Amino acid sequence: MNEKRIHFIGGGQMAEAIIRALITNNKVSTKELSVSEINEVRCQYIRETYGVKSQLETETGLSKADLIIVAIRPQDDLNSVGKLIRDFSISGAVIVSIVAGVTLQQLALAIGDQYPIVRVIPNTLTDTGKGYSGVSLNEHATKDQVHDFLTGFGKVFYLDETLIDVFTGFGVAGPNYVYYFIESLADAGVLAGLSRELAWEVALENVTGSVMMLRNSGRHPRQLLDINNSAGGVGIHALHELNQSDFAAGLQRSVLAAVKRTKELGEGV
Repeated sequence: MNEKRIHFIGGGQMAEAIIRALITNNKVSTKELSVSEINEVRCQYIRETYGVKSQLETETGLSKADLIIVAIRPQDDLNSVGKLIRDFSISGAVIVSIVAGVTLQQLALAIGDQYPIVRVIPNTLTDTGKGYSGVSLNEHATKDQVHDFLTGFGKVFYLDETLIDVFTGFGVAGPNYVYYFIESLADAGVLAGLSRELAWEVALENVTGSVMMLRNSGRHPRQLLDINNSAGGVGIHALHELNQSDFAAGLQRSVLAAVKRTKELGEGV
């Protein structure tokens, strides 16, 4: 990554995850990073854990930053943050927002429509290098300005902003659905009589291997299900029972609920 000074406004869990991934993946050096955070305990933690400059005040970091990462909560005062950016940011600074539910238009109203503004919904698999972040750009921003930064903590899909909320509820919240499924599968093994350790290991291996089979074979899940299920066999009996449950519809309702909540988060901004 070309050397760029990156300042985070907000040092919460998602900001920390991005910082950790950037440093671990050698995308940036600690001297290129700074964080402003209103919680002194959090500031101290970031300084001591990552060796990144962290302070309560925002002005110094903004005055040197090429990339400004807005990492506040949706309910925080975005207008005050916008004023700080207008007053102290350098010419040509790119604004990257990871604030859930807040649109490019809302960001431009709060910060200024002359800035390159990038709306990012970060994935939560930052420590793995897997998972996709959803990204939308305003008319002043380009992929070249942020691509190296964004790929420092995973993969990227550039999307029309009309799809961002859907992507959030489906893609970015996606690990939650997978974690819940794995937990439930392991519990089923324990219920059937396996030890917790064995059920957990088998569940993880089956999920990992199944993903590899889908990728390597290029086949649809239904095709692999057909291969696995012989007439009158164990697998088809298990699927028959699962088909009578609310599993598929429940998962789909969960995604729609997550999309709905994403849209709600931006309504009060």
